[in-house]
Amino acid sequence: MNVFKTTLAAALMLGGAAQANTIVDIAAGDDRFSTLVAAVQAAGLAETLSGPGPFTVYAPVNEAFAALPDGTVETLLRPENKAQLTDVLLYHVDDRALRSTDFAAGANYYKPVLTSARLCITSHSGVTIADGTGETANVVIADIHADNGVIHVIDKVLLPGNRPACH
Repeated sequence: MNVFKTTLAAALMLGGAAQANTIVDIAAGDDRFSTLVAAVQAAGLAETLSGPGPFTVYAPVNEAFAALPDGTVETLLRPENKAQLTDVLLYHVDDRALRSTDFAAGANYYKPVLTSARLCITSHSGVTIADGTGETANVVIADIHADNGVIHVIDKVLLPGNRPACH
């Protein structure tokens, strides 16, 4: 059983006696999110995303970061690019705890913490998220509950840009 399943099982079995499992705690305990965790730390967002929330985080797996053009992750992780990295990461965060059942049926705009941007989230036999590039991420695991919100695992890094078409 991988670390994530072990952590989740322990939290479920212990109920109220479990230690706090924030979004950052859960992501840091799962090797599939090591790139995301490194980026959150480089941007200085770990403390914020460990705070009381509530938050919804659309969490890209390592393979999603690896699919970006060569050198993109390394460039974003440089200290001089912290503002750009922060914008990309905040595009993955909503300041509400949204479970998959909270997404309205059909295609609807949602406003991430990056206030000038929008995501188009479509809920119909699964959940997809269109970003500012017009490309779509799939929610591959929904509704991982943390003490301060919800994590939805996605297969693409969401990038801000133009308002996605949402019809």
